Parts: sequence; C-alpha cells; structure tokens
Amino acid sequence: MKLKESLGALYKKLVEIFTPDVKIDMDRVPKHIGIIMDGNGRWAKKRGLKRSDGHRAGAKTLEDITNYCGEIGVKFLTVYAFSTENWKRDKAEIDAIMELIYEYLSNMEKLLGGKDCRIRVIGDRSRLSDKLNEKILEVEKYTGDRTGPTLNIALNYGGRDEIIRAARAAALDVKEGKKSEKDIDEKYFSSLMYTGDNPEVDLIIRPSGEMRLSNFLLWQCAYSEFWFSNTCWPDFTPKHMRMAIAAYQKRNRRFGGV
Repeated sequence: MKLKESLGALYKKLVEIFTPDVKIDMDRVPKHIGIIMDGNGRWAKKRGLKRSDGHRAGAKTLEDITNYCGEIGVKFLTVYAFSTENWKRDKAEIDAIMELIYEYLSNMEKLLGGKDCRIRVIGDRSRLSDKLNEKILEVEKYTGDRTGPTLNIALNYGGRDEIIRAARAAALDVKEGKKSEKDIDEKYFSSLMYTGDNPEVDLIIRPSGEMRLSNFLLWQCAYSEFWFSNTCWPDFTPKHMRMAIAAYQKRNRRFGGV
C-alpha cells in the first residue's frame, strides 16, 4: 500500500511539473468555492485498491487543496464529504469514511500547517456518532475565532434537506410571531441555510467526469459558475484548481442582466 501511495504522490508531482502552467489573476480569485470531491472509489478500483484507500487518498488531496486555497486568497471553501444519500453504500465503506473524517479533524492542526483556518461542519448531525459529534464541536470551538479562510465540510448533507430545514425554521418563526409572511424574502431565507453567514458560492468544481450537482448547495448555486474535470479527486492538484479559476475568470457573470 505504501508503494502505491508513493506512486500516487509521484503522479501528482509529475502532473504539476509537466503540464503547462496556468496563470490566474490574483485580484479576481473567487471568494467562495464549492467542491464535489468525486471519484475516490473509481481511482482506487483502477489501482486494485480498496475503496477506503481511495477515500484516504482523497483526504490527502483535501489537505493540499485547502492549503493552496488559503495561499491564493479563497475565503470560503465548501467540500462535499458525505451526502444524505451516501448511507445507501456498504457499511464498511461508510465506517471507513467516518473514521477518516474523525482522523482528519483530530489532526487538523498538523494537516493545515498551523494556518489560521476556521473549520465548520454543515449538514444533519443527528445520524453521526457521539464520538464524531464531540470531535466536531471541539474543532469548531477551537477554530471558531479564527479570521482566516473557512473550510465548510458538508457531512450528511443534502441540498433538498437543507431547504426543507430552512422552510420549517421560517414557518416556526411565523407561527411564533417572530416574522410575518412578508418578511420571508431571499435574504432572510438565505440566512437560514447552513452557509447563511457566507457569501454566495462563486464557483463549483466537480472532478471525475460526472456533470451533475448531486444535491449539493442547491439554494446557494443559483448563479454559481461550474467547472468539470475528468480527473478523479485523489489526482486533483493545485494546477487543476488554477485551471478552474482561470476558466471562471474568463466568464462574464451578468447575474441575469444584459
């Protein structure tokens, strides 16, 4: 396994060295990027590894990309770690993913190189283990006052579930007299989302060749730009991130205007 891990790291290094570099305008870097971290299982299958090995390789990529986004000035990074639909997967794979997330949170200071990063977990925590929930609360409290980039980890998250949750909260506010029906506008409704205190998502990236949202940030992506890549997430590098941002910077974002 260690040999195959080393080969994977070597491949990513070769991608960085031998593919043409892409320049980006550092003054127009997206404030908020969402990433659907897809392709871990296919990456592992292609190499004769277990799916859990693919998720572990993907966790290393998340570490690299989070650090890189902080370096170039991305203020908010929201990553899709586990969806509300992923519970349909094999229990062994689910357990491996949850253990990886616990491990990531436990070692986040080392993984982030001491950077001033705030970590939050968004999604329905009711199905998560007590052990994992305790670690989430610990990390969120520990990093809560930081002023650097925010990493939102979407865990047991679904866009439809989030909107229903917000609708229930709005209905309760009206019922209790805290809000009137006329108060329910886009600004208020957005504040009820998990990312309510974040800016709108500028760019959504999906590697692995799939071209769909898969229930990710449905409310927040109303005017997001999209970038797709055939590269599986474990092989994703800062150069791919620059390619995505360069494509984003070439687009004319009119937000419904002329």
